[in-house]
Amino acid sequence: MKFNINKIAFVTVITVLIFAFSACNNNKDGNGQNQAKEINKEAHEEVPTIATLSEEQLKIVGIKIGTIEQRELSSTIKANGILNVPNNNKANATTLYGGVIRTLKVQLGDYVRKGEIIATIANPQFIQLQEEFLSVISKITFAEQELARQKELNEGNAGAKKNLQSATAELNSLRTRKASLHQQLQLMGINPSTLSNSNLKSALTVISPLNGTVSNVYAKIGSYVDVSSPVIEIVDNSSLHLDLQVFEKDLPQIKIGQTIHFRLTNNPTTEYEATVFNIGSSFQNESKTIAVRCRIKGNKIGLIDGMNITGVVSLSNVTTPAVPNDAIVNTDGKYFIFVQTDKKAEEHHEEGKEEENHKNDDKNEKEDKASINFEKIEILKGVSDMGYTAITFVKQVPANPKIVVKGAFFVNAKLSNAGEDED
Repeated sequence: MKFNINKIAFVTVITVLIFAFSACNNNKDGNGQNQAKEINKEAHEEVPTIATLSEEQLKIVGIKIGTIEQRELSSTIKANGILNVPNNNKANATTLYGGVIRTLKVQLGDYVRKGEIIATIANPQFIQLQEEFLSVISKITFAEQELARQKELNEGNAGAKKNLQSATAELNSLRTRKASLHQQLQLMGINPSTLSNSNLKSALTVISPLNGTVSNVYAKIGSYVDVSSPVIEIVDNSSLHLDLQVFEKDLPQIKIGQTIHFRLTNNPTTEYEATVFNIGSSFQNESKTIAVRCRIKGNKIGLIDGMNITGVVSLSNVTTPAVPNDAIVNTDGKYFIFVQTDKKAEEHHEEGKEEENHKNDDKNEKEDKASINFEKIEILKGVSDMGYTAITFVKQVPANPKIVVKGAFFVNAKLSNAGEDED
C-alpha cells in the first residue's frame, strides 16, 4: 500500500513538470513572435526620405527648382546707399528764346537720342529776327554799291572824303549786324544760308542735348517757356552707379575692386552686383559716412536714379556653397534640403491588396512620367546673409544637383503626410 502511494506521488510530480515545461516553451515562442512583430513594425515605420510630386502640384504650390550657388557670405560689411547718375549725364532740354509750346513729341519714360526734336515753340519775334536778317543783307548790298561810288568820286576828286568814310562805316556796321543775326538764327535752329522771303519759320524746335530717358516733363502744350524754364529732363542711365555710405570704422577695410552685392530696398527679390572704383575723401553731411562709388555690372533693368539700396561689401574672395533660406527645412533639430533624384519611394503592400496594386501599375507608371522625386538630404548650416545660407552636406551627393529653392516646406509636408498614410 505504501508502494502504491509513492508511485502515485511520483507520477503526479512528473505530470506537473511536463505541463510546466510546455508552458515555458509556449511562453518563449510567444515572446519570440512578439519581438519579431515589433522588429517588423519598426522597419515598417521607417521615416520616408523620397517625396513624389506631380508637375501640377509643383505649379499650384509655387515650388521652384534651382541649383546650389557659390556665394561670398563671410567677411562682409553691410551698408546702405543710393543709385546715382553723374551730373554730366543729366540734362534739361531748354530753349534760348521764350515762346509758347506748340507741340510736345515725348512722354515720361521715352528714350530720346541726341539732336532729336522733342518740342516746338512759337513766338512772333522769331519772324522779326528773320525779317531783320534778310533786310540787313539787302542793306549790305546797297552799302557796298554806295562805297564803290564814293571811292570813284574820291579818286576823281569829285567827292568829299567824309562821305567815303561814312559809307565805309555804314557797310562795316551792317556786316557786323549780319554776323550777329547769323549766329542768333543758328542758335534758333534756322539755317541762314537757306533763309528767304518765302520760307520764314514761325516756330522753333527744342532738341535733346544727349541720349537718355525722359525722367521729367515740365511743360505742356500752350504753356510759356524761356531760358529759365526747362521743357523736359533727360537722364542717361547707362552711366548709373552706386553711392554706398560706409561708416568711418569700416572704411579701412574697403579697397578698390571689391565686389558689392546689393538689392533695392523696395524690391529685395532681385540681387545686383557692383565693383568699387572710387572711395570718397570727405564725410557726407552729418552722417559720419564716406561715399564709396561702385560701378554696376551686368543688367541694369529696373534701376533708376535715386533708388535706395542695401548692399554687402565682400572683404575676401572666398566662396562657399549656399542656398536660399527657403530651401532649408528643420526636422527634429536637424536641417535638410530636397535634392531632385531618380530614386523612387519604397512601396509597402498589405496582404489581400496585391491584386488591386497590380491593376494600378499602369496608372502609376503614367503618373511617374509626369512626376518628380525629391530626396531629403541632411545638411549642416553655416553663416546666413542676404537671404542665403552656407551649407555642408552630411553625406556625399551627385555633382551640381538640382534642389528645391522655394517651397521646401510644402515638399516636407508632403513627405510627412506620405509617412502617416503608410502607417
